[in-house]
Amino acid sequence: MNALPKHVLNGYRVLDMTHVLAGPTATRLMAEMGAEVIKVEFPPLGDVSRGLPGHRNGRSAYYVQQNRGKYSLCLNVKAPEGKAIIRDLIARADVFIENFAPGVIGRLGFSWDEVRTINPNIVMCSISAFGQQGQLSALPGFDYIAQAYSGIMGMIGEPDGPPSFPMAGIGDVMTGVHAAAAIGFALLHRERGGEGQYLDISLLDAYTHCHELNIQYYSMTDGAVEPTRSGHHHFAVCPLGLFEARDGYVCIIALQPQWPAVCRAIGRPELAEDPRYDTNEKRVGAAEEVIGIVQSWVDAQASAGAVIAALERERVPCAPVLKISEVANHPHMRARGTVRAVHDEKLGEVLMPGMPLHFSGFEHNQPLSAAALGEHNAFVLGELLGYDAARISALGTEGVLFENPET
Repeated sequence: MNALPKHVLNGYRVLDMTHVLAGPTATRLMAEMGAEVIKVEFPPLGDVSRGLPGHRNGRSAYYVQQNRGKYSLCLNVKAPEGKAIIRDLIARADVFIENFAPGVIGRLGFSWDEVRTINPNIVMCSISAFGQQGQLSALPGFDYIAQAYSGIMGMIGEPDGPPSFPMAGIGDVMTGVHAAAAIGFALLHRERGGEGQYLDISLLDAYTHCHELNIQYYSMTDGAVEPTRSGHHHFAVCPLGLFEARDGYVCIIALQPQWPAVCRAIGRPELAEDPRYDTNEKRVGAAEEVIGIVQSWVDAQASAGAVIAALERERVPCAPVLKISEVANHPHMRARGTVRAVHDEKLGEVLMPGMPLHFSGFEHNQPLSAAALGEHNAFVLGELLGYDAARISALGTEGVLFENPET
């Protein structure tokens, strides 16, 4: 296990009872910022993400990506001795985070009322699909389930086709970032003399938070306009969308200040003052014509690169729609650490997304390792809780502790 990085969260201890993606994203960020994260996993398989692709030498790259820099403690939390270990860790932790379905953590004996009795200064965070209370709270849910309920899924796709979803964990990751932010602010409140806090963070709330336009626009029109999916082009801004070049798609965004620049780039500067197109509202009303003008210009260009070069000369926001292979090998991504090479003893070198937060006074993309299942049982119980070797050995013999160095 690498030493904890010198970073902004040094000295904070996090008890992590999360799995898969949303919760592990929050604790991954905290680990990368120097917090001591103790990840509790259940025998015999541990975090279900250990079974997710890709695999090499019995190791999951999915698990490694989300759990580098964390200690792994694997125990039977339903056993009385396992519960006692969790209580001992809660007493010594600054943060306790879980992402079971609502009610599960209480049935295990660690509701907020019980946790704050053990440690009044702790920050406890529960992450769920729909929140801890409300009509939907008891339902099972994952990222795309919350995405469907939030209306975001209904905004993706062609107007005359079915809704769709992105092939990325946007909701889980975003919810994890929301949770990490809330935890950080709660710790700041505590540092200023405040008490411990209970944080209720949900995927549904995080997804719905992304409606920058849709809900308020529906409300402001008294329901006359119901935003819905509009395919390759935005329904409320024009031009804003995807244009097909000879060798790929280009995304072009022109708010009102960029419209004259678009007109210059496509060789039609007179359109900037044309009374048919001189405001966004007019262009939206004539969207088919405006999109057709821009697409005709794109059609005449030799390549997507030529389209982008012409637009960039006029400072029009634009981008190629990259494939994953292009993202992984893009010089900007690699130089900035947006995509980084991680070395793992079983995976070897593998590319993964980098740490998205940059701090001027600390090293970016710390060289952290992911743990085998239960790798730090003895360390956590011995070094952090003060259990002696005989007691730790007995807990292993009794099946309270579990480890699998092959994972």
